[in-house]
Amino acid sequence: MASTSDIKNGVVIKIDGQLWTVIDFQHVKPGKGGAFVRTKMKNVMSGKVVDKTYNAGTKIETANVDRRDFQYLYNDGIDYVFMDKVTYEQLPVSAVVVSDTKNFLLENQDVQIALNDGAPLYVELPASVTLEVTYTEPGLQGDRSTGGNKPATVETGFEIQVPLFIEQNTRIKVDTRTGEYLGRVND
Repeated sequence: MASTSDIKNGVVIKIDGQLWTVIDFQHVKPGKGGAFVRTKMKNVMSGKVVDKTYNAGTKIETANVDRRDFQYLYNDGIDYVFMDKVTYEQLPVSAVVVSDTKNFLLENQDVQIALNDGAPLYVELPASVTLEVTYTEPGLQGDRSTGGNKPATVETGFEIQVPLFIEQNTRIKVDTRTGEYLGRVND
């Protein structure tokens, strides 16, 4: 058991048998009354986000979460298969756990997987990845970098909005948290 003073971003808390990860927290000490901790938590399995407030000093149950480095190998049609970079063991992870990270996942890419008692909870990607544009409409004469945006499909099959001057086969940097275009990559 831990107390509210142990609440930090990334801590996984067990509430009613479910695991919740702390996305944001704030210790509040009002002029009157006791201090409390305001948290924003995300359900590890469902992705649901809730706000929860704890009085200072309240006991909470933290979950033992092991974050390890893995390398993405392939998708076997049902599961996504990752290899532990230390033991070289392969770990199949269901599409539900991988969720939206599949939009930015390339073979041989390094990721972190959070495990609880050997069961994968979620897959963490780097903040940005470099992907190649496989299809986009050609730009028109007069397109400028400050113009509008157009849809482009990247090599994972995900579609994002890019500036009008981006062409097919261009390598671009994409934010894995929001799916936004960050810039061109010059190799």
